[in-house]
Amino acid sequence: MTKKQISQTTPQATCAVTRDDGGVRVALAGDWRMGAAIPDVKAVATALQDAGKPSALTFESAGVTGWDSRLLAFCLRIMRLAEAAGVAVDTSGLPEGAGSLMELAVKVPERKGAAKADVSESFLGQVGGAVLGTGQAVSNLLEFLGEVTMACGSFVRGRAVFQRSQLMLHIKQAGIDALPIVSLISLLVGLILAFVGAIQLQQFGAQIYVSTIVGIAMVRVMGAIMTGIIMAGRTGAAYAAELGTMQVNEEIDALRTFGFSPTEFLVLPRLIALVLMMPLLCIYADLMGVLGGFIVGSLMLGINPVQYFSNTWQSVPLANFWIGLVHSTVFGVLVALAGCYRGMRCGRSALAVGQAATSAVVTSILAIIIATAIITVVCNILGV
Repeated sequence: MTKKQISQTTPQATCAVTRDDGGVRVALAGDWRMGAAIPDVKAVATALQDAGKPSALTFESAGVTGWDSRLLAFCLRIMRLAEAAGVAVDTSGLPEGAGSLMELAVKVPERKGAAKADVSESFLGQVGGAVLGTGQAVSNLLEFLGEVTMACGSFVRGRAVFQRSQLMLHIKQAGIDALPIVSLISLLVGLILAFVGAIQLQQFGAQIYVSTIVGIAMVRVMGAIMTGIIMAGRTGAAYAAELGTMQVNEEIDALRTFGFSPTEFLVLPRLIALVLMMPLLCIYADLMGVLGGFIVGSLMLGINPVQYFSNTWQSVPLANFWIGLVHSTVFGVLVALAGCYRGMRCGRSALAVGQAATSAVVTSILAIIIATAIITVVCNILGV
C-alpha cells in the first residue's frame, strides 16, 4: 500500500491530508478558535483530484485544542469539495458536537433569497423602481390621511376611542415642556433681526423703525416658522420614535387584534395636542421675539422703552397676528401628521426607528417651507 501525504501548517492550526488506496484522511490539530490563522483547503482539493477516485473522506481531531465556528466553516468547505468530487464523508472523527452540527448544516438547505445577490441593475430598472416606490409611497400617504380624516370625524361625533389622560400628557409635552427651547430660540431670533436691522437703519438715523421690522417679521411669519421648526425637531421626531418603537414591539398589531383603531388611539391625541398648542406657542414666540428686539433697541440704540412698545403696537396690523396664527395651526397639523405617519410606517428594527425619526424631521421642515410659500402667495393674492 503506497501513501502520499500532503500537509500544510500554520502557527495556530494544522491540517494534514493523507491519501491512500482507501480514501483521504484529514488530520486536524491546534487551536481553531476565532482569531487563529487557519490553513487553506487546497491540499484537500489536490488529494481529491489525484489519480483514482477515493472511496471516502474521514476526519481526525485528536490534536485539536480548541474550536468554534471557524472549524465548522473549514470542515464544511471540505465537505462541499468532497460532495463535488462524489466522495462520501465520515464526520465521526470530528470533536464531540461538531459532527452533529455539520450534519445539520448539510441537511438543512439554504433558503432561496436569503443571501444578498450582487446584481447591478440597469439605469432604466432603477428609474422604474423609483417610480413604483413613489407611487406606493403616495398610496400609503393617502391611506394614512384617510384614516386620520375618519378618526377626526369620529372625534367630532364623540365616538373616538383614546385615553383622555394620554391627551393631557401630550398637551403638556407639546406645550409646557417646549417653553424653554421656544423662549431661547425666539429671543435670539428677535435679537438677530433687531441687530441686523439696526446696522442698516443707523445709516439713515431711523433706528426707531427697528421695532417695526422685528414686530412685523415675528408676528407675521418668523414666530410661527421658528416654532414649527423647533416642534418638528423636538415633538415630530419624538412622535415618530414612539410610534416606531411600538411598531417594533408589535404593540400596534396588538391594538388591531383587540379591535382598537391605532389611528384613533395613538395618532389622534398627538394631533389634537399639537394643533392646540402650536398657536399658543406661536403667540409666546412672538412676545419673546419682540422682547429680543426691545433688548437691542433699548441697550444699543437708546430707544425709550415706552416709545419702542408703542411703536410696535401701532406698526403691526391685527391681520398679521391672524396670519401668524394660521401659519402656526397649519404647521402643527403638518408636524403631527409627518411624525405620526413616519412612526406608523416604521420598519421592525432599531435602525428603522432612527430612520423614521430622521425622516419625520426632514418631512416636517420641508412641509413647513412649502406651506409658508403657499400661504404667502395666497395672502399676496388676497392683498392681506
